[in-house]
Amino acid sequence: MTSLTFLGAAGTVTGSKFLVERGGHRILVDCGLFQGDARWRRRNWDPFPVNPASLSAVVLTHAHLDHCGYLPSLVREGFHGPVICTPGTAEVAAIVLRDAAHLQVEDALHAREGGYSRHDPPLPLFDAAAAERAIGLFRPSVGRLELPGDTTVTLYRAGHILGSAFAVLDQDGRRLLVSGDLGRQEHPLLLPPELPPAVETILVESTYGDRRHQPLDHARLARLISATAARGGVVLMPAFAIDRTAVLLHELTGLAHDRLIPRLPV
Repeated sequence: MTSLTFLGAAGTVTGSKFLVERGGHRILVDCGLFQGDARWRRRNWDPFPVNPASLSAVVLTHAHLDHCGYLPSLVREGFHGPVICTPGTAEVAAIVLRDAAHLQVEDALHAREGGYSRHDPPLPLFDAAAAERAIGLFRPSVGRLELPGDTTVTLYRAGHILGSAFAVLDQDGRRLLVSGDLGRQEHPLLLPPELPPAVETILVESTYGDRRHQPLDHARLARLISATAARGGVVLMPAFAIDRTAVLLHELTGLAHDRLIPRLPV
């Protein structure tokens, strides 16, 4: 008998962790940090609900911090199995975890210097050494892979960010699909998501499930940039470093090439 337990991304959209148990074997799909309000961030410090050493493997769908950022803490608490992911996710997640470790240490230092932490001394959730131990467990995979507990996992292209995938776990012919975050069909830089195989159960993200994505209004973006540049102003565009910034740079390059905006320093 197989059981599925939500250890994150329930009641909030971050901290994705899904525990699949069968025949005494435990597989964790995604291992993300809780982000956002303090009440959620504090959960990153809670003891993990099961013994991390009892996990046979972790499967990562992609490299965003809310899907991979708890890995260093999991390793520190005793996990030592393989972390299954695509080659692209292995490369991007290594960058993400090293950057997150740097920020954790920096934030703890600022809290100590500013005296605004309740802890003495304030500590990072994890440091660079913990991040490197987690990265050392990455096992980039393509195709069908055997896992403990008579389970196989296959990663299919999800089109969300570089290397992103949705995972299909097969146990005695019964299949569970975990979507991770899914991309759009018309992404300008990535291939669209692959068609999934037939499955019995689908666990699908719903972060934007209550709305429709609006198409990018190229003409409006060009008008706003051109009008601001004509006034001698600065256009500030907040964007996720992974994927969104690349898409914006691609768009700006195209607008400048088509002479819809002036050539500007970016």
